[in-house]
Amino acid sequence: MKVPLTNFDTDNIKLYVERKINRPESQCTMVLIVVSMALLLDNMLYMVIVPIVPHYMDYMKNKGQSNNESMSMMHTEEGNTQMGLLFACKAIVQLLINPLSGTVIDRIGYDIPMMIGLIIIFVSTSAFAFGQTLEVMFLARGLQGVGSAFADTSGLAMIADRFTEESSRTTALGIALAFISFGSLVAPPFGAVLYQYCGKEFPFFCLAFIALLDGFLLMMIMKPVRLERREMKAEGNLPKGTPIQKLFMDPYIAICAGTLAIANVSLAFLEPTITSWMLSWRPVPSESAIGLIWLPAFFPHVAGVFVTVKLAAKYPQYQWLMAGIGLALEGISCIFIPFCSNFGYLMIPISLLCFGIALVDTAILPTLGYLVDTRHVSVYGSVYAIADISYSLAYAIGPIVAGSIVSTIGFTSLNIIVFVVSIAYCPVLYLMRNIYQFGITKLATDQDPEIIRPSRKKSYLMNGTSLEAKNLENIHYQNHIEPNSHDFPVEQASLIAKSHEQSYNSTATNSQIYSQNKSSSNFSSEEIRKNQYGY
Repeated sequence: MKVPLTNFDTDNIKLYVERKINRPESQCTMVLIVVSMALLLDNMLYMVIVPIVPHYMDYMKNKGQSNNESMSMMHTEEGNTQMGLLFACKAIVQLLINPLSGTVIDRIGYDIPMMIGLIIIFVSTSAFAFGQTLEVMFLARGLQGVGSAFADTSGLAMIADRFTEESSRTTALGIALAFISFGSLVAPPFGAVLYQYCGKEFPFFCLAFIALLDGFLLMMIMKPVRLERREMKAEGNLPKGTPIQKLFMDPYIAICAGTLAIANVSLAFLEPTITSWMLSWRPVPSESAIGLIWLPAFFPHVAGVFVTVKLAAKYPQYQWLMAGIGLALEGISCIFIPFCSNFGYLMIPISLLCFGIALVDTAILPTLGYLVDTRHVSVYGSVYAIADISYSLAYAIGPIVAGSIVSTIGFTSLNIIVFVVSIAYCPVLYLMRNIYQFGITKLATDQDPEIIRPSRKKSYLMNGTSLEAKNLENIHYQNHIEPNSHDFPVEQASLIAKSHEQSYNSTATNSQIYSQNKSSSNFSSEEIRKNQYGY
């Protein structure tokens, strides 16, 4: 069948598209696009209601009153409480669903849970568009929390699974974080403008269209992965991920989760309270100025992502330090916010705050994938569910607790609390200084054996690049130490070991022994471990 007005045959076009999708490079790019769109959608829906819902609900309650009288009710204490609960509702539901979503993703793969999440977000967006009562808004917000628990977690896990090299994974996650930031910061002005000129429904129709488009792209690009997973299941090679409760007990993953939660406390506390505080300025800022307060901070956030990606590629062993610096910058910026008396001054600490958040998120999210690769099985659903739990925890308690703190001891005291908590957590990150020495050599001591030694368990990649357990030689020479030397065959690893004979004498010798005997004998996991590490 020919396409009208062209000489292209539809079968040839379909064959070309399928061939492009099946290419690993194209598939990685498409996965990044789909995940970035999903994260953009979720965060735009989270923030787009800020200028819409208070005004609309006020309008519905006061149809017979003048616009000025209605506007005067927008920032009452009751309205702030309702908005705070509406913000927290999504995070609370997401917090409850995340343990389930992580387990489901590990068992059935990444594409189906992400599609479920996009469908639920589409329903939530439609409910926001047509809902006319506060109860419907709360229902829509809760549905968004369920959808986010599946879509966000599976999206981050999908990136970690597709981008197996540490440098490319850090870059891909950094791009995804930039879309999260862009969605959160551009949504309020986007919603305000479209609401003013096109009505309440139109902004949500736009977001619903993005959800449908993203779901269609997901169905296209994940078809080869579904077939591959079906074959792996039939052959009994389907990897089994580490249970989420066991990942929680890993001290390094727990530190990372705590870092993400603390890093987002500042935003979670400031977003619902800074508007009321700005209304105390003299002269009182306009509604447009209040709505645009977070938008310029997008550029420092992107700059923070870029800086972290570049530094992580050059100094991967210092990602814990980058996260610590980012956390300290967040705390310091919060100290200066209460002393700002106009829009221009306020932009400086807010920009510094978003720069710090970018440092933390861009350093910690790839580290979670790295910890799973080296200490557990390379299945990422549960570990990124833990990351999502950290975000949700901050945004669940933030809007509720922050309002109570401000009404009790004031906005300045709230910022001092954020400063103290952020600075106090920074030394904890020092405990992660040794995690990037996994696989260098046998540096562990009997007193602290788990700091250096990689996991002895089988490690699989769900993308099919390696269906067999990774040998310990492969672990020894991959990840951060040799960024361009992934999945070495045993013989090549042996040659590299010889070149480092003086530095890694025992490792090179045992690697050579294993390489020479590989063709004639099958080593057990115990023998491999003894040859490689001597214990």
